[in-house]
Amino acid sequence: MRQGIHPDYGPVVFRDRAANHAFLTRSTMTSDKTIEWEDGNTYPVVDVEISDVSHPFYTGTARVLDTAGRVERFERRYGKRS
Repeated sequence: MRQGIHPDYGPVVFRDRAANHAFLTRSTMTSDKTIEWEDGNTYPVVDVEISDVSHPFYTGTARVLDTAGRVERFERRYGKRS
């Protein structure tokens, strides 16, 4: 890689405020806020709205819409279009 053109890549804590869950990873994102992590070191923290802990798809609370049933119900109610 060429030197001086890439952003710094270092440890960052991502915190999901909805689920009260945080994880430490490496990223190019930065933040002015910091947090003291479990290992005693201080890292920048980035607050996120949703993560795998709170996303409905990963938690199993996602709802599947029955679009075919909705169309049939509409056609029964208002008649088929010819």
